[in-house]
Amino acid sequence: MSQYVYLEPDRDRLAQVGPQFQSIGTSIVHSMADLESHLPRYPETLLVIVGASVPLDEVLMFTAYQRLQRPLIGVVLVRQNLDPADVLRCLRAGVREVIEESDWDGLRNACSRSVDLSKALSTTLHTSNEQTPYGRVITVFAGKGGCGRSVIAVNLAAALAAGGGRRVLLVDLDLQFGDVAIMLKLPPDRNIAGGIAMAGRLDEPGLRSIITPYKNGIDVLLAPSSPAQGEHVRRELVVEILDLARPNYDFIVVDTPALVTDQVLAALDISDWLVPIVTPDLPTLKSVRLTVEMFDMLDYPKDRRMLVFNRSNTEVGLTAADIEEAVGMPFAVHVPSSREVTISVNRAEPLYMTSPTHPFSLAIGRLADLCTGVQRAAVQKKRLFSRAGKDRR
Repeated sequence: MSQYVYLEPDRDRLAQVGPQFQSIGTSIVHSMADLESHLPRYPETLLVIVGASVPLDEVLMFTAYQRLQRPLIGVVLVRQNLDPADVLRCLRAGVREVIEESDWDGLRNACSRSVDLSKALSTTLHTSNEQTPYGRVITVFAGKGGCGRSVIAVNLAAALAAGGGRRVLLVDLDLQFGDVAIMLKLPPDRNIAGGIAMAGRLDEPGLRSIITPYKNGIDVLLAPSSPAQGEHVRRELVVEILDLARPNYDFIVVDTPALVTDQVLAALDISDWLVPIVTPDLPTLKSVRLTVEMFDMLDYPKDRRMLVFNRSNTEVGLTAADIEEAVGMPFAVHVPSSREVTISVNRAEPLYMTSPTHPFSLAIGRLADLCTGVQRAAVQKKRLFSRAGKDRR
């Protein structure tokens, strides 16, 4: 059976271009539902070509799901006209190339490049995706400093590790002024800057050489020891690191700076969970509102977001209901403020590890439960194909 599939519901378009694909042994399907039925039966599939008549939102959801479940499959999208904004959305969702419908040579070359890339990627996977699930990426973000973002990220990593029952990688992506090293009392010798010279050819031993083991199943990828080194860490290296790390960890927690950079966007784009942090003060409230608007603009699904209300017991005249209304989304978890949190930071010991029954630790545990207990990909898949079925009726 062919490793290529062409999806095109429009029979007229199919009559024009279908024979050219069929001549190289490509399977033809006419709906998303047909495509979803096809892929499990033919796991050798490396390429899905999506025709111009398929709605863009369906393509983006399909591609995002396949990136998690079948990472070897490349998606090449055909459009009647190329709109720069749509092309950017496609690439962020994981579509490998977008080709104009009239450019047959361009499409043929794009398909060839995608298949070559899939074959190259297959050599880096130890087993199939069904046997070795990819670790989920959780990115903790706040558009304003001082919100306790790093404290949340460090303790969340500890909670997810479950005392060594899971493998967790904590990534400090604050490339200028990262605090994770000092918060965990780790030597800064190994850090992400060590991967700069290996960019584009990073392998598992190379990744291990820049990661610092911590304890209880937690590894840490520290920020550079100097801001100047951070300037040389490119978006492509961040993507390469996360892609390489995912088969080896159950969870990857990414701590970020208080601004949107290319590197932060790379982590957000690949994340299974987006965790914005808000505290009860107006400047932070404004930054979180802008963060939510940014997530909407980038088409990050709402069911991938978990808003955390940090220092929720601080009485400063803003209620939880006020903040939820202003932000436009409910809180997933309320995390209380406590003197013990500051003490734990100064001692370089995550409070979740030293006092797991503390109210702060219990709240972080609830956040970890949400990250581990919801099968987001399955929910997305159900919504996508139920909607696709309705559209075809």
